[in-house]
Amino acid sequence: MTDYGHDLLFGAFLTPDAGQHETVLALSVTTEDLGLDLLAFQDHPYQPGFLDLWTLLSFLAARTTRIRLAPDVANVPLRPPAVLARSAAALDILSGGRVELGVGAGYFLDAIASMGGPRRSAAENVDALEEAITVIRRLWTPGPPVRFQGRYYQLDGAKPGPPPPHPIGIWIGAYKRRMLELTGRAGDGWVPSLGYAAPEDLGEMTRILDAAALDAGRDPRQIRRLLNVSGTFSPSGSGFLQGPAAAWAEQLTELVLEHGLSAFIIGPGGDAIGDLKRFAEEVAPAVREAVERERGAPAATGRRATAVGEQVARHAAEETRRLVEEQEPISAAGRTGQQTLLAVHVHLRQELEQLRGVIQAVTDGRASAAAARSHLNQMTMRQNYWTLGAFCAAYCRVVSVHHAIEDDRLFADLRVADASLAPVLDRLSAEHEVIASVIAEVDAALVATIGDESRLDEARRGVDRLADALLPHLDYEEEQLLEPIGRLAINV
Repeated sequence: MTDYGHDLLFGAFLTPDAGQHETVLALSVTTEDLGLDLLAFQDHPYQPGFLDLWTLLSFLAARTTRIRLAPDVANVPLRPPAVLARSAAALDILSGGRVELGVGAGYFLDAIASMGGPRRSAAENVDALEEAITVIRRLWTPGPPVRFQGRYYQLDGAKPGPPPPHPIGIWIGAYKRRMLELTGRAGDGWVPSLGYAAPEDLGEMTRILDAAALDAGRDPRQIRRLLNVSGTFSPSGSGFLQGPAAAWAEQLTELVLEHGLSAFIIGPGGDAIGDLKRFAEEVAPAVREAVERERGAPAATGRRATAVGEQVARHAAEETRRLVEEQEPISAAGRTGQQTLLAVHVHLRQELEQLRGVIQAVTDGRASAAAARSHLNQMTMRQNYWTLGAFCAAYCRVVSVHHAIEDDRLFADLRVADASLAPVLDRLSAEHEVIASVIAEVDAALVATIGDESRLDEARRGVDRLADALLPHLDYEEEQLLEPIGRLAINV
């Protein structure tokens, strides 16, 4: 297993206890004040002692300014997906882009039926959830009225909108094979809970999820992995998350590096404020520092890469809005094609910036100890070069595969659909050849660097040449191809 490279998030999973609503509100504000990233609540509408999820999230959106808000996870059988799509988008607008959407198939079948929900089998609920995700995504995507005829959900000319101001992640609560495979095919994130997914189970679950993603033509690294956790802080202890904050940090870091988890959401115990403070002030910083060291990027570099990544994402969102405003209405398939190309380009730009940060960290000698894992001692510069080489090689492979797919499929489809695009496609294909040669140079420089540390400058120059060739290429491709992809409904 491996680290998937996502930025780390830490949050709180609070019980929406109606009888203790003042405490719930106070803990929610405290969670933001402590600097945590995410505030999440379970959704059991059949539970009379709980506050309604969307009422609570909406109220807290007005009481907070920064923290992300999420159902963990929404009970989809009792929340029609077309309405859920509008609810999430509306709250994302009102909160300034702070909503993520956790969804679940619905586990308590009798309780769902008792509230007037559909009485389905567990297997049927999985199939219904997949349809629900399709409905939600289509109603978030600007375009003509949507028609969808599924077994469980239908749309008959529903108008999409309002579009959320940021790409809302759909995080799926999953444990068994069919739900894990659904997450691999359709989810932006996976959000299990520790009580149902023990650390020793995560490896096999991850393998199932990743295999399903690959079968669906997706990069498994696109899927964020979150974990709802609970435990006991104490001066000493044994077992998972039973002991001092340092032990928690070591164990959670191991989950990042070995299983690709990147977000941890604590359900605090009896000393709720004390648990949240330890988690925010001791555990989270220690995990971040250890992971940054292992990744070969110091904190400052990581923050810079994150900021650049956010700028890139905003650029993509602005480009999408521009297309919506300037173009004639296009089909949902055309809009999906545009958004897919933009998403791939966002990924390439973000990882290029991260690659530059890693090289700078190694150059400065700041990438060293892997404090997260006790079995590793001080890393040597040679080990850091091996880490760097693996990272760079993976990035080069991603770029090469993307261009190969474009040449073989996307460009061929566009040539058939619109012959006037031939000069543009010829130029882009020629640029692919140039970029491929630069990638070969970067790869050779990295191999040389492993054996000769003085060759790092050569590797850095190679990455700079790659950026000089790749970034204008991506800009030109978007400028020339997004419109015909949408107009011609090209599948990317």
